[in-house]
Amino acid sequence: MRIIFSIALFLTALHAAAQKIENIIVVTTDGLRWQEVYGGMDSAIANNKKFHRGDSAYIFKHYWAATAEERRSKLMPFMWSTFAAKGQLYGNRKYNNYVNNANPYWFSYPGYSEIMTGYADTAINSNGYKPNPHVTVLEFLNQQQKLKGKVAAFGAWEAFNRILNEERSGIPVIAAFDTANVPALSSEQQLVNKMLKDSYRPWHEDECLDVFTHYAAMAHLKAKKPNVLYIAYGETDEWAHAGQYRSYLDAAHQVDAWLQQLWNYVQSDPQYKNKTALFITTDHGRGYAVNAEWTSHGNSIKDASEIWFAVMAPGLAAKGEVKLAQQFYQQQFAQTIARLMGYTYEAKHPVAEAVPAVFSK
Repeated sequence: MRIIFSIALFLTALHAAAQKIENIIVVTTDGLRWQEVYGGMDSAIANNKKFHRGDSAYIFKHYWAATAEERRSKLMPFMWSTFAAKGQLYGNRKYNNYVNNANPYWFSYPGYSEIMTGYADTAINSNGYKPNPHVTVLEFLNQQQKLKGKVAAFGAWEAFNRILNEERSGIPVIAAFDTANVPALSSEQQLVNKMLKDSYRPWHEDECLDVFTHYAAMAHLKAKKPNVLYIAYGETDEWAHAGQYRSYLDAAHQVDAWLQQLWNYVQSDPQYKNKTALFITTDHGRGYAVNAEWTSHGNSIKDASEIWFAVMAPGLAAKGEVKLAQQFYQQQFAQTIARLMGYTYEAKHPVAEAVPAVFSK
């Protein structure tokens, strides 16, 4: 009887939340460790000449404080003010609150596919993998009558065209140096296109700087008013691989500022105000047990399966930093995203259940 009652409460809470949510913005920031999200800058890394590149003074000036709570607030002030007050944050392993990849690889394509399909398909084992054979939750939502043509994705990395299978799904996916080409481009969209074409390309054609992905997404949000928007930033991973801790922290700080910009915009627009969910996460973790391995990930790196997520939406309980002992997996995100929008995500492949804690009081 207690089990039946608990299920009934979960479904009631889920329905109440979905009634208030008409839009969702999903954001990923590639390879951002839970250690920085919950603890701020790591002084051992910042003090290492190999990683501070002669600029440790800058890192300490901008991001150091005596406690983890102060450091994380300096690194990600929006996350630790608005999200902490109005949303839910999962994955602080200090409290045995665990979030992990379910896929066994712990790198990007498998991670993003797991996020978007709710399925840790072991056949997806390469960043060069072909167009995703599975229907993602974005494609599923685009198939719903109320949302058809109101779903869009913007990613700094060229692989998102394959991860989200743009050709089959029919969803506009603006990845890397793709330019927006939807009908009747706004002047802002046209300007972003021109700037992107002339921009510096530190990672050649594989990935653009996050600023172009962000402003292309913002321009689309303002001009086309999608109900479902996905934005994938990449610089947190690129600067980590390069061993540049200052730039890694700066990239995380900038993503946080862009989250605030997104939130301020949706709360100023009648279509979005108090009707929009934000879901934030990452594709994989990074090394931690061996300090020098913070630059790396993959299944040869201990801790690289450790991730985190945060969600804020009308109708959801404001839990802040969740300190309960729990275990969740990345494959649960797709159904959670669908449930927030009031749908049950169904596909030919297996789909993991939603994260029940998100919808509980």
